[in-house]
Amino acid sequence: MNPGGSVVIRPAGPGDRAAIWQILEPVYRAGETYCIPPDITAEDALADWFAPPFTVFVAELDGRVLGTSHVGRNRPGPASHVANASFATHPDARGRGIAARLVAHAKDWARAQGFRAMQFNFVVSTNADAVHSWQKAGFRIVGRLPGAFRHPRLGYVDALVMFHDLTGETP
Repeated sequence: MNPGGSVVIRPAGPGDRAAIWQILEPVYRAGETYCIPPDITAEDALADWFAPPFTVFVAELDGRVLGTSHVGRNRPGPASHVANASFATHPDARGRGIAARLVAHAKDWARAQGFRAMQFNFVVSTNADAVHSWQKAGFRIVGRLPGAFRHPRLGYVDALVMFHDLTGETP
């Protein structure tokens, strides 16, 4: 438990898999923000979320897992200094600062691992909350992929590439 009511970010363990799936499942089933088949199984979704080179974290508030992230190398070789990350929060976490804390943690963790930048390869442009959150966290839109995402309600919509230089910040 966390009696102070503050968000605790920690590495995910095997006992967190069910809570992470509870967060990921509605997001994936909606099919509006991730390039994941909406009918993906829990086993396949969790295998993907925990796949190397990513490290998985959870955000807890009062002992309850309300968010998750995975952070790791975007590409190998000469691009291995750029991190990538994905985030998801439980619907109960809206407006409670969980996403902002996960993003700040991901940036700090990436910087501590020696990454010089962080890139989001495919942010669905209609995901206004995420775009706003990432811009507030210092990410810039550096590219637009016209019609790259087939949204289940809106049809083909743009995807954004967002980038943040981690070298000019102090934790």
